[in-house]
Amino acid sequence: MISRLLVANRGEIACRVFRTCRDLGVSTVAVYSDADAGALHVREADAAVRLPGAAPSETYLRGDLIVEAALAAGADAVHPGYGFLSENAGFARAVIDAGLVWIGPPPAAIEAMASKTRAKELLGIAPLDPAGVTEADLPVLVKAAAGGGGRGMRIVRELPDLAGELESASAEAAGAFGDGEVFVEPYVEDGRHVEVQLLCDAHGTVWALGTRDCSLQRRHQKVIEEAPAPGLPAALEASLLDTAVRAAKAVGYVGAGTVEFLVADGRAHFLEMNTRLQVEHPVTEEVYGVDLVALQLAVAEGAKLPPETPAPRGHAIEARLYAEDPARGWAPQTGALRLFDVPGGVRLDTGYASGDAIGVHYDPMIAKLTAHAPTRAEAVRKLARALERARIHGPVTNRDLLVASLRHPEYATADRLGTGFYDRNLPALTTAPEGGELAAVAAALAAASTRRGRFGGGWRNLRSQDETRTYGDPYGNHQEDHEVRYRPTRDGGYEVTAPEGVRVVAAAPDRVGLETAGVVRHFDVTAYEDGTVHVGGHRLTARPRFTDPREQTAPGSLLAPMPGTVVRVADGLTVGDAVTAGQPLLWLEAMKMEHRVTAPASGTLAALHAAPGRQVEVGALLAVVQAEERPEAQS
Repeated sequence: MISRLLVANRGEIACRVFRTCRDLGVSTVAVYSDADAGALHVREADAAVRLPGAAPSETYLRGDLIVEAALAAGADAVHPGYGFLSENAGFARAVIDAGLVWIGPPPAAIEAMASKTRAKELLGIAPLDPAGVTEADLPVLVKAAAGGGGRGMRIVRELPDLAGELESASAEAAGAFGDGEVFVEPYVEDGRHVEVQLLCDAHGTVWALGTRDCSLQRRHQKVIEEAPAPGLPAALEASLLDTAVRAAKAVGYVGAGTVEFLVADGRAHFLEMNTRLQVEHPVTEEVYGVDLVALQLAVAEGAKLPPETPAPRGHAIEARLYAEDPARGWAPQTGALRLFDVPGGVRLDTGYASGDAIGVHYDPMIAKLTAHAPTRAEAVRKLARALERARIHGPVTNRDLLVASLRHPEYATADRLGTGFYDRNLPALTTAPEGGELAAVAAALAAASTRRGRFGGGWRNLRSQDETRTYGDPYGNHQEDHEVRYRPTRDGGYEVTAPEGVRVVAAAPDRVGLETAGVVRHFDVTAYEDGTVHVGGHRLTARPRFTDPREQTAPGSLLAPMPGTVVRVADGLTVGDAVTAGQPLLWLEAMKMEHRVTAPASGTLAALHAAPGRQVEVGALLAVVQAEERPEAQS
C-alpha cells in the first residue's frame, strides 16, 4: 500500500492529487521551484522539497532532482500530474529504478503512445514529410511530438513560413518538455475536438469512460470542456470508444489515459493518445461518479477494476479561468490575486487562494470551475451564473469571455461546436459586459462616501460644480469610458446628474444601492490603491483627470504586451537597420506562451532595448521603429 506520495508537478494538479490523498490517508510531498516557494500546493502538502531555480528546465523538468526529492522525503510513490515530465518514459523508468511506485502507465506504453509520431505509426497513420509539403497540402499544423497544452504548435498557411515555424515550435517544445521533436500533419479547419477517457488495470480490464468535447480552444489550448460530447451519432461514438480501447490494448496500457480525435464531416481523425491524466478529467469524474486519482493509485497498487464500466449520469461542463486578456491576443497577466471567492454549487479545482501572486514562469490558469446537472442546458446555466457571481480581484481574467461563451447561441444549443469558435466570435465575446455604466456610478459614489467619511460632509448652501469621475474597462479601451457626474445633497445623500435616470438609494464605501426604471440594484464595491475598482463582477479602472506627460511614448515605440522574458532577438538585428512592416524583431515568452513582436511599419530601427534573457514588465519599451517618410505626391 502507498503511504507517502510525491507529486512531480505544481499548482492546481498537485492540489488536486493531494485532496484525494487526504481522503485516502496517504501522506503528501510537494516539490517547488524558487518562484513557487509560497504556492498553495506547497502549503497544502505534508512536506515539501525545494528545486533550486525558477525556469522549468531547472526545476520541474529535472527528473533526477525529483527522484532525489522523493527519496529524501521518504516517499514510496510518485504521481506526475500532467505536463512537465508526465509523458516522459525516461523519468518513469528512473522512478521505478529508484524503488518507487510509478503512478502511470508502463514506460514502454509511454514510449509507444506519448510520442505523437510513434502513436500514429502504431495505428498506421503517417505524418507529412516537411520537405515534401506543397501548396496543395496547406494549411498544415506543426506539432510537438511530446507533451501537450498547445505548446510547440503552429498553423502554417503560407509555404515560406514553414521552415521558421518548424524552428520556433521545436525550440518551444524543447523548453516545455525537454524534447524538441516536431512533425507536420494536415490541419482540419473548425473540426470538433472529441476525446475518450480510458482507465486500465494490470489484469486486462479496460474502461472507456465515455466521451468529452473540448472544441472551444484558444491558441490550441482548451478553454471549455464537457462530458458527454453532445450530439454525436451513436455509430460514430461507438467507433471512437472502440478505437480508444484497441489503442490501449495494443500497448498493454495501465492507468488513466486519453485518446483524442478531431471529428469533421462525420469522420473521426486520430490525433494522439495522452498517457496521463488530463486537465479536463473533472467532467468525467462528475458524470461517472468516480475519483480518477484514487483509481490511479488503486491500479498502481495492483487492484483489479470491476468488469463493468460505471454508468453515466447527467452532464458536466468545465471552464478554465485564466489570468489573460482575450481582447489583446490572449496576453497573460500577472500580479496579486487580491480576492478569489467562488460561490457554492460548483466544483473548484485551483492552485491559488486570495493573496497569492500570479507570476510569469508558468501557465496562467487560475482555476477550473465545473458544473454538473441532469441536463446540458442546466449545467450551462449553472456554470455561467457561478462564474458571473465569483469575486476575482486582481489581474485581468477571461471570466467575462467564459460567461459570454457559455451563453452564446452556438454553444448553448451545441449546433456549431468546433475549434474555430473563437476565430468566428471573439470580437463579439470581448465587448464590455452589460451594466458597466451603473457599475461606474457605484464606484464613483463609493469613492465619494469614503472621502466624505474621512473629511466630513460635502453639502454647501452655495451650489458648486458637479463632481466628475471617469472609469474605464480593464482593457484600456477609452471608447468604453463611463463619465459619472454627481453632487452631495442636504440630507447626506447624493444626486446623480449623469448618466440620467439613476436614483441613489444608499451609498457607503463598500456598498451602493441604485434605482433605474423602478428597479433597485445593490453593488458591492472594493477599491484598490492602483486605481482598480471591482464592482460586483465588473473590473474598472479609475481614469486620471490629467494625462501624465511621462506616459507619452514616441511614435513607433514597441511596448511589451505582457510580462515575460526576451527569449530571442532576430539574428544580426542592430540599431540603424532597415526593417519592413510585419518583420519579426524579437520574441517574448511568459506563462506557456510565446509572443512575436514585429515592426509596425517599414523604416529604421531607431532603438533596441531588448536582449535575450531580459525580464520585462507589461508596457516596457522594447524597441523603436522610425517609419520611413513617404514622398509627397506630385501635383
